[in-house]
Amino acid sequence: MPNLDHLSATCEAAIRAGARELMAWKGRFSTREKAARDLVTDADLASQEAIRKAIRQEFPDHGFLGEEDPNMEQLDRPYCWIVDPLDGTTNYVHHYPFFAVSVAVAQAGQLVAGGVLDPIQDEYFEASLGQGSKLNGQPIAVSNTVALEESLLAVSLPPSPQLDDLDVRAFLQVVPRCQAVRRTGSAALNLAYVACGRLDAHWAHFIHPWDSAAGILLVREAGGVATAAAGGEFRLAEADYLVGATRQLHETLLPLISGTNG
Repeated sequence: MPNLDHLSATCEAAIRAGARELMAWKGRFSTREKAARDLVTDADLASQEAIRKAIRQEFPDHGFLGEEDPNMEQLDRPYCWIVDPLDGTTNYVHHYPFFAVSVAVAQAGQLVAGGVLDPIQDEYFEASLGQGSKLNGQPIAVSNTVALEESLLAVSLPPSPQLDDLDVRAFLQVVPRCQAVRRTGSAALNLAYVACGRLDAHWAHFIHPWDSAAGILLVREAGGVATAAAGGEFRLAEADYLVGATRQLHETLLPLISGTNG
C-alpha cells in the first residue's frame, strides 16, 4: 500500500511533467472543439500523456481518469488518479495567463493527495489528507471572512451557459449581495485561491471530477468547507460543489446557490 509521501511526490512529478508540455506547446498547437465552445488542443493531449507516463512509472496498477480519457468507471478502482491536464483551455488558447494542471488521487473514493500548478506564476498548491495545504512549500489557510457583503467569490459556468442554468441564476442572486464575483475560466485555480485566502468562496453546478478533485482537497485541508452545490456531502463522481472559507459564509451562500431561498 503506497504511503502519502509517495503519492504526493508522484503527484507533483506528474503535474510538472504535464506543465512542461503545456509550456513547450504554447503558440504552436492546433485546436478543435470537443463540443460547442469547449476546446481541446494538442497541448491538452500531450500534457495528459506526460502525466499518465509519470504515474504509471510509480503505480502501474492504479486507475486513471483524465479529462481526455473520461472513463468514470475508473473511480471504482482501489486507487484512482484524477487528472485535468489543462484546466482553462480557452484561456490557454487565447494566451490569457490563467490556466493550470490539476492532479489528485483517491483511495476507495476518498481524496488523499492532490496538487494544482499554475505554470505561468510558478505556484504549486498541494495537499495531503490530514497534513494541511501548502503553496510552494509554505502552509496556507482560508480567509476568516464570514459576511457575504465582504466576500470575493468565483463562479464556474458551463461551456455554453443558458439564462436558466443554475449557475447563472445563482450568480444573479449573489452578485448584489457580495463585494464582487469573478469568472476566471479555471475551476482548479479558483479552488486553490479559496484555499490560500485570495477568494472566499466558489461554486459550480456543472463540473467534472478532474476539475474539482485536487481543489476540493486543497480547500478542506486549508480549513474551508466543501459540500455539494445543493448541500450535503460532496461526491466525487458528481463533482458539483460549493466551497466557503468559513462555515458561516457557506451557510449564507447555500440557499442562494442551491435556489432554495425562494
